[in-house]
Amino acid sequence: MGLQKLRPERLPSSLGRGPRLRWTRRTMLAASLLLAGLAAVDRGLAQSAQPVSLEGSWRGGGSVAFASGQRERAECRAHYHRASSTSYTVTATCATPSGRATQTATVRHVGGNAYQGRFHNSEYDVSGTIYVTVGGNRQSVRLTSDSGSASFELRR
Repeated sequence: MGLQKLRPERLPSSLGRGPRLRWTRRTMLAASLLLAGLAAVDRGLAQSAQPVSLEGSWRGGGSVAFASGQRERAECRAHYHRASSTSYTVTATCATPSGRATQTATVRHVGGNAYQGRFHNSEYDVSGTIYVTVGGNRQSVRLTSDSGSASFELRR
């Protein structure tokens, strides 16, 4: 059975202003289901628009790629503190075989489960962009700068 286009039946208007619409039971049911579906989608969008909390301590590992082309494994610990309803300050310490570094960042919610901001490492005077995607108790972090890039998977 194919889908039929649901349209109200047109009746002649007794007032002479054009046809009147008479809604059949089937058309009313279809309209009700459509409105219920739109309301569910609207509720889903409203829920997904709420920022996922980053607050607290996270730890994990990943890799650092330096501008020279050298790559190293790294282990990190990050601490997020809420700065506003949609932003956090972050302090992260990462260790590689060649050293240890601490950087700070501010990230803000940019939609869904994503955050973006700027980071700075005062010891090496390196600044750049940080991207965070969070899902449950896991987050993916990507940092980019002129000095290199890094990516990490962290857990609560």
